[in-house]
Amino acid sequence: MPYEAPTHTVERSLRATTGAKVIAGVDEVGRGAWAGPVTVCAAITGLRRPPEGLTDSKLLTVKRRNELAEVLTGWVTAHALGHASPEEIDALGMTAALRLAAERALEALPVRPDAVILDGKHDYLGAPWRVRTVIKGDQSCVAVAAASVIAKVRRDAMMAELGVEHADFAFAANAGYPSPVHKSALEEQGPTPYHRLSWSYLDGMPRWRHLKKTRVPVGAGPEIEGQLGFDF
Repeated sequence: MPYEAPTHTVERSLRATTGAKVIAGVDEVGRGAWAGPVTVCAAITGLRRPPEGLTDSKLLTVKRRNELAEVLTGWVTAHALGHASPEEIDALGMTAALRLAAERALEALPVRPDAVILDGKHDYLGAPWRVRTVIKGDQSCVAVAAASVIAKVRRDAMMAELGVEHADFAFAANAGYPSPVHKSALEEQGPTPYHRLSWSYLDGMPRWRHLKKTRVPVGAGPEIEGQLGFDF
């Protein structure tokens, strides 16, 4: 399917209007999943020409996405990932969990960005970060597209690893998102330790409804990639 390649237009605009020199593109994956963390990637690309075929990860085949991610990790100036665990999502809510994961990713970069391009229309990051939101930024902005691909591939790999011990849930195929196989396994076996227990899917499962958690915000400590039991 034809698509319009992402550009550095937003990056150039931020440089011209704010004086920002280091700009990070930020994108998330896992927001709508029933299981697993929400993962955010922050990528700094500079203004170099991007690899051929770069676009929103959702528009790429699995094979092409994996190939591109391998290229991107060597091509970007810097990148880092941050995660918010299912327990943190249950305790904090998705907006706060996204902020937590994004902060972890940004703070794990070797240099602090002067500005951040955030995919979507909602600024879930906020101060003290200087944020520019861009709807469909993962298709139009080079740095955000790079973050999109890296985040998707890395989280998919995480979920495939978790799926080894919970084969009936087919995490390698669905990455923790709703699917017929996933729902069937849930109804039969109940949630795994990696499921989000404040999610409404439990309302439709009388056998396991008693496990549903009511959100009670708690403090959360620092957590970046490598501290969730995954080693990539």
